[in-house]
Amino acid sequence: MNLQSDDFTGGNRLPDQHAYARDNQSPALKWTDLPEGTKEFAIICDDPDAPVGTWVHWVIYGIHSSIRRLERGVAKSSELKEVGGAKQGKNDFGQVGYDGPHPPPGRPHRYFFRLFALSEPLGLGPGATATQIRKAMQGRILAEQEIVGMYSR
Repeated sequence: MNLQSDDFTGGNRLPDQHAYARDNQSPALKWTDLPEGTKEFAIICDDPDAPVGTWVHWVIYGIHSSIRRLERGVAKSSELKEVGGAKQGKNDFGQVGYDGPHPPPGRPHRYFFRLFALSEPLGLGPGATATQIRKAMQGRILAEQEIVGMYSR
């Protein structure tokens, strides 16, 4: 599987428009070269460099296998008709949808956008947490790919 963004390249800085204190827009993501038998996708974005431990910034799941991209600025809605009925869960800010980087001043943090190709739908309703999604994905992951962006203040 291949995962890319029109907004940043892997290992480089995320543009300010994706930061929490700025426009707080999710980046555009697109994927290709999918494994046979993919029924659904899920994406989890987290920051393993957060002072309190890994911090989840975004969970989106129930993305139909016919979808190959997410446009920049996905709506902060628990259900996304424009993305084939995909659902968004709660991030560690306690909100539904994407909330971008907001590290303390200092060294850059890494933001992992992980795409999971799944062999069957998760069957989760809106508002699930990353922990619930990871548990539901067990035994269903056909492939996983990531792209990492950096951000500092």
